[in-house]
Amino acid sequence: MMRFLLLACTALLAVPASAEEPAPAGWSFAASDVPVDPAFTFGTLPNGMRYVLRENHTPQDTVLVRLRIGSGSLEETDQERGVAHFLEHMSFNGSRNVPEGEMIRLLEREGLAFGADTNASTGFEATTYKLDLPRNDPKLIDTALMLMRETASELTLSDEAIERERGVVLAEKRDRTTYTLKETQDEWAFVQPGARFPDRLPIGEEETLKAADAARIGGFYRRAYVPANTVLVVIGAIDVAAVESAIRKRFGDWSGPPAPPKPRAGPVDLSRQGETDIYLDPALSERVTVTRLSPWRQEPDTIAQRRTDLLESIGYAAINRRFEAIARRPDAPYRGAGFGTGDVFEDGRTTNLIVDALDGKWREGLEAAVREWRRALQHGFTDAEIAEQVARTRQSQENAARAAATRSNGVLVNAVERLIADDLVPATPESALERFNAFAPSITPATVMAALTADAAPLDNPLIRFQGRVAPKGGADALRTAWNALMAEAVASPTATAANEFAYTDFGSPSAVVTDMVEPRTGIRIVRFANGVRLNLKRTVLEADRVRFAMSIDGGSLLATREDPLATAMASMLPAGGLGRHSQDELESLMAGRSVSLNFATAGDVFTSGGVTTSRDLELQLQLLAAAVSDSGYRREGEVRYRRETANWFLRKDATPGGAVGSRIGGILSDDDPRFTTQPPGDYQKLSFDKLRAAIGDRLARGALELALVGDVDEEQAIALVSSTLGALPPREPEFQPREAARERAFTAQRSARVVRHTGEADQALLQYTWPTTDDRDAVTVQQLELLERVARIELTDEIRERLGKAYSPGASSSPSQVWRGYGTFSLAASIDVGDVAATRAAIRTVLEQLSAQPVSTDTLERARRPLLENYASALKTNGGWLRLAGRAQSERERIDRFYAAQAQIAAITPADLQALAARYLAPDAAVEVLALPAGESGG
Repeated sequence: MMRFLLLACTALLAVPASAEEPAPAGWSFAASDVPVDPAFTFGTLPNGMRYVLRENHTPQDTVLVRLRIGSGSLEETDQERGVAHFLEHMSFNGSRNVPEGEMIRLLEREGLAFGADTNASTGFEATTYKLDLPRNDPKLIDTALMLMRETASELTLSDEAIERERGVVLAEKRDRTTYTLKETQDEWAFVQPGARFPDRLPIGEEETLKAADAARIGGFYRRAYVPANTVLVVIGAIDVAAVESAIRKRFGDWSGPPAPPKPRAGPVDLSRQGETDIYLDPALSERVTVTRLSPWRQEPDTIAQRRTDLLESIGYAAINRRFEAIARRPDAPYRGAGFGTGDVFEDGRTTNLIVDALDGKWREGLEAAVREWRRALQHGFTDAEIAEQVARTRQSQENAARAAATRSNGVLVNAVERLIADDLVPATPESALERFNAFAPSITPATVMAALTADAAPLDNPLIRFQGRVAPKGGADALRTAWNALMAEAVASPTATAANEFAYTDFGSPSAVVTDMVEPRTGIRIVRFANGVRLNLKRTVLEADRVRFAMSIDGGSLLATREDPLATAMASMLPAGGLGRHSQDELESLMAGRSVSLNFATAGDVFTSGGVTTSRDLELQLQLLAAAVSDSGYRREGEVRYRRETANWFLRKDATPGGAVGSRIGGILSDDDPRFTTQPPGDYQKLSFDKLRAAIGDRLARGALELALVGDVDEEQAIALVSSTLGALPPREPEFQPREAARERAFTAQRSARVVRHTGEADQALLQYTWPTTDDRDAVTVQQLELLERVARIELTDEIRERLGKAYSPGASSSPSQVWRGYGTFSLAASIDVGDVAATRAAIRTVLEQLSAQPVSTDTLERARRPLLENYASALKTNGGWLRLAGRAQSERERIDRFYAAQAQIAAITPADLQALAARYLAPDAAVEVLALPAGESGG
């Protein structure tokens, strides 16, 4: 709805790469001078249904199918609120040729997991059905087209099926009602009072959902699901001509009335100004939003408009870059700030200045942000500021062009969705880069400022909205007085800062290679340097110009002890402390236009850093990693940010049932072992980088280090680059330390039910059961537990969601540990109404008793097994899958053996195996039950 212009436009400024065919009628690009990517096939059936096809082979042998109905909740009448979404649910509940309940089962038998590969979504303006096909065999593609046709026109919509699904829809509405949704609704009511869209949330209203029947849902179905309101998208490893013929055969006889007229989202009262709103909730940190409304603009997608959009986006980005620099200071007056303009559908626009303040310090935050915003508008941008943003845009354009040949199916589907929803022409990345390079010399501080001021509404006498935990002293008058005073101030011009050069290009003498071999099954090249650094290389052609990396350093969670449980708690903040010779903010500017990143995390028994770079930026990425390992900055601004974020987390951790359980489950399962238990808030506030350095500094300097590089990489060049960066560092320990004593973790012997309290909605509860299992050392047991997890999820869904209608998405999870010896967990959970606790307990017990008492049906087993097998079959079709295999290919070489054995092990699992496993681990009375209830609610 609110499409801010702060995002980089990857298809900007496109020009024809070659002569192209005339654009087909019925598509917005027919009237645009932005040339469409000729690899797409666009068509329109005689009945008005449109389709988009494209052959693409990333990931290999996969296909994405999307059916988009151009009506969402805005199409609903007052008596239909929620019907569009309800109808989406009913698409999985019976049609003329697919009996009720069989659609999901049919897809699971083909290897599509419900939710992951089979999904749908309803928004204000559209409903989209999604199938991610793991294979491109013609039979499966034909099945997908058949199911989409059934959804489009053949749903049976029986009152009995609607009644069974009603509880699921109401459960989803209950789960989605959170403090964030209520805050959004209040904001809409304040900024756009009287508009239609705030009363048309896709989830609907309880009154109309309870009254929805076959007549009401069917009326919407017949009105909105018509050929002229439908677009079918099929992208992947397809024969375009064959799929086009199949579409004409499947959908050609579909008939219906014209598409319904586009519904109104407004009206938006553009004259509103000078009003103030205060919204309070204990879970919300302070935010001040300053808004002015302006008329919507009809801006067709043309080359000229893209040039204007580019200038505007650079202007907004430059202001927001200033805000970001302030937020990174050790004395930062706010947590964050932003400035942008976006559409309110086609009824208006909003220009917003948003300040995320520190609690109790809204005034200081507002003052800092407003002064910097006014400084930019009055005194303009510097050449350096604009150059930084141009460099970022050029980087994005060049990266897209270099990787164009290996764009994923998902990226191409997104481009089509932007065409359908927003009339943005899907141009080739190469032509976009060509146009950008031609236009870039005209991007100056003056042209950017002119475009920005023409786009943004002046914030004169604006709407001001405060949200937080406590009302500001002085209330609305204080907010307005502060704003008026700030607007009357004189603002000084900005102070220029000198540009630096990256200081980490020489790490000493390169290290010699002492081991260089190739793992025969995977082709992963195994390299070891004289200083102990390990390198795992896998060259692929899956992503042109992309290199994925993962670095592991010995230590991780095992450095925490009972005496010092928070030893590594601040580790993720290490990048916020910058490097010894550069702050994080300096690095932001120095790295502009380069595809590099720096992050740090604790992952089990190692510290990790990972991301994606390009072939041409690999050297800089490796220099950045080597600098982080050898000269972390530990600057105070990282400490300050950590303490602020932690304090805010404590204030909202109980705002939802899931948050309340998540913050306590570690302590419950470990009998309050401090390593796994949330500590008092004050303990986190006492943490410092000095303490972190004492805990992990030795690991950064000497701990075993393993690096994996996967993608479009020149192996010899990569070896040389690692040799001169990480390989040039002082010697490291040759092996990852076992730390067997630190790997001990107990599971509580107490099986009494526990109740935790949340501060969310009064009707929300969460029921979770957790059992102890085992670690992951036995591969067969791990595969059996994973398959049991999928079987349990299917059975819970059938029992609690489909039969009882008590929960929207009951879950199951198996987590055999790779870190803690003998430790693992198996969990079942359901978000439910507080009045349904007893019924849900009984339903879960029924499922558990059945799993232990009798083998699951062959059909259920196959519905669980096939998606799991497809996951393994597809794992190495992406660089991400290869990286998971290469990441620890030296220190955990057995993982490769396990990967190649997994499919046979999964295929060999029998119903009797799962029955025995359930009897061994999932006895109903052996679980730890945790129930989250609203504060003040009796029961448990």
